[in-house]
Amino acid sequence: MKKPTPVTSLNVLTYGAKPDGSKDSTKAFLAAWEVACASAKPTTIIVPEGRFLVGNLVFQGKKCTDAPISIRIAGSIIAPEDYKVIASSRQWILFDGVTNVSIYGGLLDAQGSSLWKCKNNGGKKCPTGAKSLLFDHSNNITINGLKSINSQKFHIVIDESNNVNIHGVEVSADADSPNTDGIHIDKSHSVNITNSRIGTGDDCISIGPGSTYVSINGIQCGPGHGISIGSLGRSEDEQGVENVMVSNVDFTSTDNGVRIKTWGKDSKSFVRNIVFQHIKMKMVKNPIIIDQHYCLDKPCPKKESGVEISNVRYEDIQGTSKTEVAVKLDCSKEKPCTDIVMGNVNLAWQMVNGSAQASCNNANGLAKHVVVPFTPCLKRDLLLT
Repeated sequence: MKKPTPVTSLNVLTYGAKPDGSKDSTKAFLAAWEVACASAKPTTIIVPEGRFLVGNLVFQGKKCTDAPISIRIAGSIIAPEDYKVIASSRQWILFDGVTNVSIYGGLLDAQGSSLWKCKNNGGKKCPTGAKSLLFDHSNNITINGLKSINSQKFHIVIDESNNVNIHGVEVSADADSPNTDGIHIDKSHSVNITNSRIGTGDDCISIGPGSTYVSINGIQCGPGHGISIGSLGRSEDEQGVENVMVSNVDFTSTDNGVRIKTWGKDSKSFVRNIVFQHIKMKMVKNPIIIDQHYCLDKPCPKKESGVEISNVRYEDIQGTSKTEVAVKLDCSKEKPCTDIVMGNVNLAWQMVNGSAQASCNNANGLAKHVVVPFTPCLKRDLLLT
């Protein structure tokens, strides 16, 4: 029998890191990474109990051997209290071009509340803010049991990466914290997110252009803006999104449940082969929504979205809506939504404990075993059988 390859262990304390929450340990973390990166054997970087203060961390993978690197965090990694130290950067912690990297456990605290306050008070000179954890151009990534709190902007970002597994994470930020998406996926493939709890001031999970084969299962979402595909179509040649499965999600007091949003602009993009299933809504403002007139620009171009939405299935969606209109399919006149299928959808209006309503524009498809009244949709060719 072949003996297993021995694993090298590196403790950040050995490289000068201090667990007191006051001394900057950035250089120590990077020094440990350099050794792990150069190793031809699997390596574990250990972050023991304590609070480790770090500034911007960039873990480069270009010169690595691609031997597996596991980062096991028992303590907390914290950003400087002064948000300006990292706020002008794209991210706080970046893994760039890495392969076979795993993160287990630990807490990331970006201490972003002072930046949120600046933004919420209308401060025009507030920086955009840094994303807490970004994997860019990376492959074979695992994030397991990590907790991220108080991010300045997005908490966890997967960008142009493949084969990513995120399991058992917890994400937390105040309900009024701006742009603090829990997990954002962009131009990435084969991303799996399972058994996680996310509460933020923005989307719990957002799926951006060019993302395919995304599986989301076993999520508790709230507060926040729900799970969103998009926004898409801001630029005309933007890539589309396809093959997304969202299942076994509990939404509690969120602004939206399952949402697809596209800009009201000319576009060659698309959304197709999407499944939302086995979902519970509790006091959700917009449980099911397609918004093809999304716009943040002033003034908005007021055009019809060119993003083509097709083959979207809603199955076994139950619970309560905080508003009377529980299903809103506001699709594009230019390219109506096609092959929209709803089965076993039962949503009640929380205010009266009765049936909610549906609103449909330019949506075509099939609905069966749906308690939400679809009379308005029948006039616009959404079939009820």
